[in-house]
Amino acid sequence: MTSPAPPLLAMMSPELLSNPYPMTAKLRAVSPVLRTSALFGLDGFLVTSHAGCSAVLRSKHFGKEGQRVLPPDKLAMIPQEGVELAEKRRHSMLFADPPNHTRLRGLVSQAFTPRTVERLRPRIAAITEELLDAVGDDFDLIREVAFPLPIVVIAELLGVPSEDKEQFKAWSTILTRGLDPGATPDELGPIVGALNELDAYLTGVIEERRRAPRQDLISDLVRAQEAGDQLSMPELLATCRVILTAGHETTVNLIGNGMLALLNHPGERDRLIADPSLMPGAVEELLRYDSPVQMTLRFTFEETVIGGQTAKPGDLVVALLGAANRDPEVFADPDRLDVTRKNASQHLSLGGGIHYCLGAALARLEGEIAIGAILRRRPNLALDGTPLTWRRNVVLRGVTSLPVRG
Repeated sequence: MTSPAPPLLAMMSPELLSNPYPMTAKLRAVSPVLRTSALFGLDGFLVTSHAGCSAVLRSKHFGKEGQRVLPPDKLAMIPQEGVELAEKRRHSMLFADPPNHTRLRGLVSQAFTPRTVERLRPRIAAITEELLDAVGDDFDLIREVAFPLPIVVIAELLGVPSEDKEQFKAWSTILTRGLDPGATPDELGPIVGALNELDAYLTGVIEERRRAPRQDLISDLVRAQEAGDQLSMPELLATCRVILTAGHETTVNLIGNGMLALLNHPGERDRLIADPSLMPGAVEELLRYDSPVQMTLRFTFEETVIGGQTAKPGDLVVALLGAANRDPEVFADPDRLDVTRKNASQHLSLGGGIHYCLGAALARLEGEIAIGAILRRRPNLALDGTPLTWRRNVVLRGVTSLPVRG
């Protein structure tokens, strides 16, 4: 069945950026897997069901390296800036398939295991308290809490100066446009420029760690490279880049979207205030209810059937994770926020399969600590009435600011 899916420009409209869920529910009602020729200039499928998205994330028939299967005429349409961006990306685990993905992820995975991350709890709690100590009665929850907390944590873990966080934010804002399939040709040049600037910055840090190693992740990666663990300099840069940017983007949106949901549902907020032990499960429900990552893209490597539709090599498949998280086949009354929902952890907000979010445990812990502390210290917090503006990005979902009072 062919999709009536809106073109990209419609998906970028303020109405759909502020609330995509009625539209994705309508698409799912037509069919959980919809063929469309309006997917960012490529033929392919929109997947809106939980079962379909889960299958795409886990199946070896789909992958990230589109250059392996895209026809020459489509590759020839990529502008020079897009070619430069793709060349940089091919060294990143975020855009790689096995065996490169397996090798690159294995070099850093131990730093993000639940047990390792749990050791960061005291430091995360201390940073959160310091941030909340510094705000007044009226403040921007994104700028003053949701952003600085994860960027300071990931900077300290990686081994870059946290005082450079505003520069990291500027680079990240530009670079994340490159994750969005709706990025225009005019935006590609600045994206490549920001990427090169960040790489130059990281090169300086890496060379410093070669001379004087520390107890940080960059030093660990430098030691791995020097020990001959098959890590090239472009791969080392790409790994540091991904950890720095992806290491805070998801959590910023988790805290922002989560607090917005709770402020709009005071009954659920009050349940958490009354019983803080509900917080770990509540974080899962907040991830489900308004996913920080709304979609992920895969290319079809081998002909396969998904949701009754036949995907052929080169077809683009867009797994709408936000839609999957509101699939009534899995989640009862999916548009209702319920911080005690028993199966909330079945959400796909952090992906699945080999590309399951490397920093999932860290994002969960930061969300749990930050939201818990905000509710404990500011139980009467409320939106200040300022109209909200959502990020101009169909992949990463979050408000640009969240003014609150109380």
